[in-house]
Amino acid sequence: MKGRTIDTASTTLLAGSTIAILNSKDSTLVKFTRSAENGTFELNGIKNGKFILLVSYPKYADFVDHFTLDSTIQNKDYGKINLTGMAKILADVIIKGNRNAIKIKGDTTEFDPKAFNIEPNSKVEDLIKQFPGIQVDKDGKITAQGKAVQKVLVDGEEFFGDDPTLVTKNLRADMVESVQLYDKASDQASFTGIDDGEKTKTLNVKLKEDKKNGYFGKVQGGYGTDDFYNGQFMFNKFWGKKKFSAYGILGNNGTVGLGWDDRDKYGGSGGMTMSDDGGMYFSSSGSDDFDSYDGQYNGQGIPVARTGGLHFDSKWNKDKESLNTNYKIGSIRVKGDRNTISQNNLSSGVINNVSNQYTDNDMFRQKLDATYEVKLDSTLTLKVNVDGTLKQSNTFNDFNTSSTDGNNDLLNTTKRSLKNKVDEQMFNMNALFTKKFKKKGRTLSLNLNQAITKSNSDGYLNSANSFFETTGRRDSLINQYKVNDITNSAFKSNLAYTEPLSKTMTVIVNYGLSLMNGKSDRKSFNQSASGNYDILDTEFSNDYELDQIINAGGAIFNYKKGKTVINFGSKFSGVNFKQTDLYNNKTYDRNFVNYMPQASYQYRFSQQKSFRLSYSGNTNQPSLDQIQPIRVNTDPLNISLGNPDLRPSFRSNINASYNSYKVLTNQSVWLSGSYTFTANPIVSDVTTDASTGRSSYRAVNINDKMSTNFYAYAQTSRKINVIDMNAGIGLNANGNSSYNYITTINNGVATTALNNTKNYSYGLDINVNKYVDKKFNFYSRFGPTYNISRASVGNFGNSDGWGWTGYASGNVQLPAKFEITTDAQYEFRGKTQTFNETFSRLLWNASLTKKFFKSDNLKLMMTVNDILNQNVGFDRTAYNGNITQSSYTTIMRYFMFSIIWDFNKMGGGIKTSK
Repeated sequence: MKGRTIDTASTTLLAGSTIAILNSKDSTLVKFTRSAENGTFELNGIKNGKFILLVSYPKYADFVDHFTLDSTIQNKDYGKINLTGMAKILADVIIKGNRNAIKIKGDTTEFDPKAFNIEPNSKVEDLIKQFPGIQVDKDGKITAQGKAVQKVLVDGEEFFGDDPTLVTKNLRADMVESVQLYDKASDQASFTGIDDGEKTKTLNVKLKEDKKNGYFGKVQGGYGTDDFYNGQFMFNKFWGKKKFSAYGILGNNGTVGLGWDDRDKYGGSGGMTMSDDGGMYFSSSGSDDFDSYDGQYNGQGIPVARTGGLHFDSKWNKDKESLNTNYKIGSIRVKGDRNTISQNNLSSGVINNVSNQYTDNDMFRQKLDATYEVKLDSTLTLKVNVDGTLKQSNTFNDFNTSSTDGNNDLLNTTKRSLKNKVDEQMFNMNALFTKKFKKKGRTLSLNLNQAITKSNSDGYLNSANSFFETTGRRDSLINQYKVNDITNSAFKSNLAYTEPLSKTMTVIVNYGLSLMNGKSDRKSFNQSASGNYDILDTEFSNDYELDQIINAGGAIFNYKKGKTVINFGSKFSGVNFKQTDLYNNKTYDRNFVNYMPQASYQYRFSQQKSFRLSYSGNTNQPSLDQIQPIRVNTDPLNISLGNPDLRPSFRSNINASYNSYKVLTNQSVWLSGSYTFTANPIVSDVTTDASTGRSSYRAVNINDKMSTNFYAYAQTSRKINVIDMNAGIGLNANGNSSYNYITTINNGVATTALNNTKNYSYGLDINVNKYVDKKFNFYSRFGPTYNISRASVGNFGNSDGWGWTGYASGNVQLPAKFEITTDAQYEFRGKTQTFNETFSRLLWNASLTKKFFKSDNLKLMMTVNDILNQNVGFDRTAYNGNITQSSYTTIMRYFMFSIIWDFNKMGGGIKTSK
C-alpha cells in the first residue's frame, strides 16, 4: 500500500502524517508508519483481509477508507490523499463521530468523560454510572468488572482516605479529564515494578488543569415526615498544587457518609501495605458478643449519623515534597430489631431455632492521618505515613431465643442481655525508603512499620436459661460484670532489592523481620451478697501474653518482553510463637513455616485488549481462638473449645481476566473469574445435644477433603445505533463449598457425620441506558437469579430457589426548569423446601426538583422514599449445617423537602452550562 498526503486547499505536502491500518473486524492495529518529507508513505507485508485506512494530521480532519486485499487485489495505491483543515470543515458543518471512550493500558482501563454525557452540576457518580462494566447502587457503592471498588483517588492522591463516596458524590463531573480503573499495588511493588500480590481495586479521577484553581461545593438541608432529616455540606478549594476540603453530614435517613471501616487495623491509611507474614493478634472481641459493633451501617436498623472531616494536600519544592492529611470526627448510632429463624440439620433430625434481637449501639470516632513524601535526590525517596484513631463505643444487645425439635417439642429458652463500653486507641507509623542505582532496574527499598492498639472495655452480662430435659426442667442464671484489657504491638520490616538479570528478566529479593507481642487480660466477676461484683470467676477469666519473632524472605522473578509479562517466585516466613497463661503458669510454644508461592502471565494484544492469568498460594495457620480459645459464657447454647493439635491448611487461588474494547462499534467485553481451593482445611467439629439443643465447637483438620470458592463474571455492552441506546448483558456466578463434622448426642449415644454445606448463586442481568442531553436519561438492570443453600447431613430439605433482581433509575427535564428523578430496586426470593414462603419487595423512590438561576445551581426538591412502603429487611444463608432466614428493621417510607445549593467558581470565573 502506498500514497501521498497533501493539503486540499494549498497543495502543501504534509510530512509526518500518521498512517494506520486497522482490522475491519475489531479495529486493532495491523501496521503503522508516518509520511516522509515529501508526504509519501508505503506499507508492505500486509496479509489478505478486510482493513481500514486511517490517515491523520494535527488540525486536519481524519481520512478514513475501507479496503480489501485478497488474491485479486494485492496492491493498493491511493495516489494523492487530500486532507482538509478543521477550520475549513467547521466553517460549513459540524462533524460528529465516535470518541475513543476506553483505553486499556496493561492493567489499567481509562475512560474518557468527553465520550459520555455530562449534565450541568452533575457529580462524578453520575458520570461513572455511564461507563461500561461499572455499576453504582443506590448507596453509592461501586462495582467495577464484577468486583467492589475500595479506593477512589483524585490525581493519584488519597482524598479523605477510606470513603470513596466523598469523591464520587461531591466532585463535579465537568472537572474530570479522565477516570482510570486498575488494581492498585502496594507502594513497594509500584516502585520496583514487580507484582507482590497486594491488590486494591481503585478508581483514579484525574482533573482538568483549568479546574484546579478556585472553589466549589454543595450545601443541602432537608426535613421530612416521621422526623426524618438530612443535612450535608461540602467545600473544596483548589489553588495550584494545593487542595483543601471540608465536609459535614447530619441525618437519620441512612446517609452516613463515612464507611467507618478500618480496612486494616494494623496498616496505614495511606495505602502502604505490607505482606502477610503469618503473625497473630489478640482479638478485642474474644469470640463473644461484647465488642462486636464495628460502627458500620449496612441498611439494618435506624441510624443517626453526625460526621465531618477536613482534608489538605499539597506539593512544593518543584514537586519534590508533598503532604496529604485528613482529620475525621463523628458519631453513629443504630437502633434496630432482628428476627431470625433457622433449621439446624442433625444426623437424627432437626432443631428449629427462633431468635428475636434488639440492638442499640453507638460509636464516636476521631482519626488523624498524614502522609509526607520527599525526594531527597534524583535517586532517593522517603515516604512516611502516620495515623492515629480514638474510638468510644456503647453497645446494648437483648436476645430472646427458643429451640424446638422436629416434633415441635420445646428444648430450651434463653433471655440474655449484654451491655458494654469500649475505649480503643490505635497508632500506626510507616516509613518507606526507596533508592535507584545507576544501573537501570537496580533498586533498593526498605519498609518499616510500627503499630500499637489498645482496647479497654467493661460491661454486664445477664442470661436466664432454661433446658427442658427428659428428667425435667433445669434453669441457670448468669449475672456478671466483665472487664477486658487488650494490647497488641507489632514492628514489621521488609527489605527489597531488585537486580536486572538481562534485558528481559529482573529478580526481586525480600527479607523481613517482625517482632510482635500482645497482652489479653479478661476478668469476669460474679455478684456477692452485698450487691457488688467482687467475686472473681476463674473459669471465665484469663490473663495471656503473646510474643512472636518472624523471619520472612523470598525471591520473585519478572520477565517482560514485547506484549508479554511473566511473574513467578515465592516467599517464606518462619514464626516462633510463644503464648503464656499467667493464671495457670503455662507456656505454649509453636514454631511453623508459611509458604507463599505466586505466578502470573499477562499478554497485551493491543491498547484495547489484554489477558491475565495468575496463581497465588499461602499457608494458613490456625488462629489463637482455634488453638486455645478464651472461654466465654455470653452464649451458653454455643461453647467454643480449643485444639492445640491443629495443623496448618494451604490455600490456592487462580485468577483469570480478559478485557477488550472496540473503538468503532463502542463494544466492550469484560471476563474475569477465580477459583480457590484449600487443602487440609481447618473446619468446625460441632457436637449437639439433641435433648437440650446445646452445641460445642472445636476446630479440626480434614485430610481428604478440600473447601472451595469460585467466582465468575462476564459482561459485554455496546451501542445499538438503530435505537441510539447502549445495551449490555452480564452473567455472574459465585459460591462456596465447605465441610464440618456434626456429632449428635441422642439418649447418650453419639453419632458423627461429615456435612457438606453449599452456597451457590447464579445470575443473569440485562442492562440498557440512554442519555439525551437536556431532555431525559434512564438506566435499567434486571434479570433472574438462582440460589443454592443446602446441608448434606440428614437431608431434611434445602433452601434452593429462584429469584429476580432489578434496578432502574431515570431523569426527565420538564419546562420551567422542573425535573423528575426516580429510581426503583426490585428483589424476589421464591419458596424453598425449608422456607415455604416467598419474599418480594419493590423499593421505589422519586423526587420533583425546581431549578433556579441561569446556572441551575439552586434547587428545591420534594422527595418520597420507599413510595410503596415495602422496605422490609430480609436475607437467607447456610453455614455449618444451619439454614437461616432473617428479617430486620430498616428505613421505610417518608416524605422530605430539601434545599440544595451548588456553588462553583473554578478556573477564574463562574462556569455555566451552554
